[in-house]
Amino acid sequence: MKHWIALLMITSLAFPTWAGQFKNIKDIEVHYSAFNSTFLTPQVARSYQLKRNGYSAILNISVLDNSQAGKPAITAQISGNAKNLIGQMRELDFREIKEGDAIYYLAEFPISDEEQLTFNIDVSAGNKGAGALKFSQKFYVEE
Repeated sequence: MKHWIALLMITSLAFPTWAGQFKNIKDIEVHYSAFNSTFLTPQVARSYQLKRNGYSAILNISVLDNSQAGKPAITAQISGNAKNLIGQMRELDFREIKEGDAIYYLAEFPISDEEQLTFNIDVSAGNKGAGALKFSQKFYVEE
């Protein structure tokens, strides 16, 4: 649980608008955050076996159940890709992380300096909701 809290705090400090980055699909609320892996502390990166360097980024997705009080986290099937402006595609391989009541999905991917990526993510939480999430973000290499 400590690691999840550290990851959440780091991403919220790095991106103050993160709390507003979500999409409602039927009865689910899909939160997403993409950030350079250097925003993670070395300890958090080690504990999740994530690369921590200026040329790697992480996409963090969590799915909440809007139909239940307190919006608990629920499991989902997450898949997708990221495409840059010249059409090069990167398939994203998501890992499910469960810590206590928290469930989130992490995917690592390489980045280049000032690279604009468009993410196309498919989310399926069964009868609760399924749909597409699409967003773009520019990344900067940190050396």
